[in-house]
Amino acid sequence: MPDVAAAIATRPLVLDGGLGTMLEARGHDLSGVLWSAGVLIDAPGDVRDVHAAFVEAGADVVTTASYQLGYDNLAAAGRDAAEVDALLTTSVRLAREASDGRAWVAASVGPFGAVRADGSEYTGAYGLSVAELTAWHRRRLLALAEAGPDLLAVETIASPAEAEALAAALEGVGIPAWISLSGASTAFDGDDALAAALAAAAAAPGAVAVGANCCPPAALTRVLDRMPPTTPAVVYPNSGEVWDAASRSWHGHATATFADVDAWVEAGARLIGGCCRTTPEDIAGLARRLKD
Repeated sequence: MPDVAAAIATRPLVLDGGLGTMLEARGHDLSGVLWSAGVLIDAPGDVRDVHAAFVEAGADVVTTASYQLGYDNLAAAGRDAAEVDALLTTSVRLAREASDGRAWVAASVGPFGAVRADGSEYTGAYGLSVAELTAWHRRRLLALAEAGPDLLAVETIASPAEAEALAAALEGVGIPAWISLSGASTAFDGDDALAAALAAAAAAPGAVAVGANCCPPAALTRVLDRMPPTTPAVVYPNSGEVWDAASRSWHGHATATFADVDAWVEAGARLIGGCCRTTPEDIAGLARRLKD
């Protein structure tokens, strides 16, 4: 397979959808602080099967179950650093097995807020400096790159400071990456902050696309309007429902997630998929539209 940067120069690629959503549909309780990382530990076969379902639906890229894997939250759960490294490697291996050469594997790199599991990926209010965030992210980036994915999926980045930190942390990692902002984070309520974060992400070493995820589909227009010139966009909204961090549950009603996909492509989107609450059926419909 060609690399992703070459592929998106010829056509938009289809990303997968809500891994956690489908693990819940298989009966797993994701209300704990480890979220899908807990299933990766306890039922790795189910993680592989969900990846495979998205590939069968037409996904060109599958994203690993490493979003909420961190050294600090796993230490609190009794896992040492060597075990965390092994789990990061396992997440890439399972996605690779499921894709069976039919899809690229993107290693998920969640924000600092994901490891906190307190909803702060929607505020960016971490109380950490850019240097502290850089050091925190770099350790996991290097471990995931060592596991051999095709690229890194740096996801749900919640503030301009975290985008700046990721750009620094990716220096010398030596693997392509997309960087996707938390499209629902209040840290990007100001257009200047949003544009600055997108520009910082686009300047990161190895960045092949930047954009937004984990937001209502309607929020993407504002992001696409503020993209750096000539930079490919990555967009993968959720269903339109709203996450309540206190109750750890979703509320509201789903929308037609991909109703505006033609406009996204026209605006420069080249990596398009779904985030929370989107299913293989949703991705199959998206794939038909993009591949036709």
